[in-house]
Amino acid sequence: MIVRLQGAIRSYDWGSRTALAELLGADSPSVEPQAELWLGAHPLGEAAVLTPHGERVPLGAWIERDPVAALGAEVAERFAGRLPFLLKMLAVERALSLQAHPDAAQARAGFAREQREGRDAAERLYVDAEAKPELVVAHSRFRALCGFRPLAEIAAAFERVGLGALAPPADAPAAPWLRALLARWLAPDAGPERDAQLARALAAARPDDPAEACMLRLAEEHPRDPGVLAPLLLHHVELAPGEALFLEAGELHCYLEGIAAEIMAASDNVLRAGLTTKHRAVDELLRVARFEPRAPRILRAADRSPGVRAWATPAERFELSIVDVAGAAVEIAERSGIEILLCHEGGVRVEPIGGGDALSLRRGESSLVPAAVGSYRIAGAGRLYRATVPRAPARSQGDR
Repeated sequence: MIVRLQGAIRSYDWGSRTALAELLGADSPSVEPQAELWLGAHPLGEAAVLTPHGERVPLGAWIERDPVAALGAEVAERFAGRLPFLLKMLAVERALSLQAHPDAAQARAGFAREQREGRDAAERLYVDAEAKPELVVAHSRFRALCGFRPLAEIAAAFERVGLGALAPPADAPAAPWLRALLARWLAPDAGPERDAQLARALAAARPDDPAEACMLRLAEEHPRDPGVLAPLLLHHVELAPGEALFLEAGELHCYLEGIAAEIMAASDNVLRAGLTTKHRAVDELLRVARFEPRAPRILRAADRSPGVRAWATPAERFELSIVDVAGAAVEIAERSGIEILLCHEGGVRVEPIGGGDALSLRRGESSLVPAAVGSYRIAGAGRLYRATVPRAPARSQGDR
């Protein structure tokens, strides 16, 4: 049957005391900053299934009772009986973590290496052997830094704030120069010289220039952090509601401000280099990050079926779509496995087409639709995020 899902709140210092509380209909402001709502089976913040019999079952344990019925046979086989994605709502009030994620090969190699070295959990950079691609969709206006700017733009920005000595030569090859600059700038022993350079740049920064204004704000939120230089190096992206970024492996990025939905592979492999109080892994980030200048590609959802629009990505573990219900019910007929629904506007009723109990969802409520339910419809007036697993790519004759 379709069951109600209760997400887990994660509190971090960069979160909001109002955004998630208001979405969930809870007391606002909250006591602590609420940064993320997690809807998944991740052990650090596992959602719970609320059954009609009054049970509250951790989602992972609920799936383990019958992985095929919950996930679908193909998804259960492909992902070893586990939910392969994590759906989140983010509420960002101050910048968080200049970071990148490893690809699948790097994650496997790093995880195996640290196992051989016998590192304990607190010291590990690779806590699992999985890649961590992610899609972030603006729910409100959402700002981020992502993708290196062309070297000519970086050189001009450096000159404007008095960092001309750090600027790249006109004939510098982009990727090696960027890697070398960050290796020097982010080095733990850069010390007083870097502090003086950063102070000089902040004194020269102009509030009417977007990159320099961003740098000034980061300096207030993260004093003396070398990551404050990031706006001069990375593209500043402002997403309107419904616009999205797909963050591939190695993409250096930082979220600045706003509310967003985010879906990702259920991995914890994050390599941080700045703007954080968490552990920094500068050397490893320099090894796995991609340093070619590249403008971020903004994604928009495309029609998938009546009432359903999806953001297309190359990810194999997740797909995110938005369901608009107004007037006629929306039918979800072609399914590939388990689905999580989060109602963020209005109120709807979700019911199996083949018969079974319906479940009502209001703003801030979520549900789990097991694969065994088959086709279902959503009626009422509202808007939902819908997270699922895309169909496996068709195998060629030689792969069979």
